[in-house]
Amino acid sequence: MNIILITGASSGIGREFARQMDAYFSNMDEFWLIARRKDLLQELAGQLQHKCRLFAMDITQEAQQERLRDALEDHHAVVRMLINCAGYGTMGHFAGQNRAEQAGMIRLNCEALTNITHICLPHMCRGSRIIQLSSSAAFLPQTDFAVYAATKSYVLSLSKALSYELNEQGIYVTAVCPGPVDTPFFEIAEKNGSIMAIKKLTMVSPERVVALALKDSYFRKKMSVCSPMMKLLHVSAKLLPHELFLSTMKLLK
Repeated sequence: MNIILITGASSGIGREFARQMDAYFSNMDEFWLIARRKDLLQELAGQLQHKCRLFAMDITQEAQQERLRDALEDHHAVVRMLINCAGYGTMGHFAGQNRAEQAGMIRLNCEALTNITHICLPHMCRGSRIIQLSSSAAFLPQTDFAVYAATKSYVLSLSKALSYELNEQGIYVTAVCPGPVDTPFFEIAEKNGSIMAIKKLTMVSPERVVALALKDSYFRKKMSVCSPMMKLLHVSAKLLPHELFLSTMKLLK
């Protein structure tokens, strides 16, 4: 049974991946949709043409990860595409942030993503693809977004390494690195701080991010960066000292 597996499928970019892939991936037997809220998963499944298997669970919990592992084995699933979208971020000075939320961010954005990828790999075949949702925040450290940027740097680094490790097996990995995206992400992120106005000017739609990500994955690109501004940031972060960016961000606040 050929499947597409999406974490964080109940909203935002994960939801948009399900919608766009439902229209174009007719050769898939099932979509496996993972998120914590069952009601939102059921709502999404009702909008899709494909048969959907729903997993309403917290993927940071080891027991739930084992539940997924067992399901893959029991159904003899072949994961043709794994899309790791589950994650969150919070803004504000590090010292003033809730410690549990910061640790939870690391568990979800890094540890759970790593574990889900490791669980799925034995069920992937030549031609399978992995799309990991990173962020343009991965390109350099960010004040008032310190832990989130660090977690996304981890995702980008892991994705690049895996793209080389798995290349001989014919499994292709793409890290998606958008800038600000018009999703419910910022409803959580801005709980303790506000996004800079200049970032809001670079905001793009999830439809645009996902369409480019799928295209870049098809062409086996290791990274997908949406919008000219974010591509410029990526190049600039390689050429210029990060201290310059950090000082500039401080002045813009």
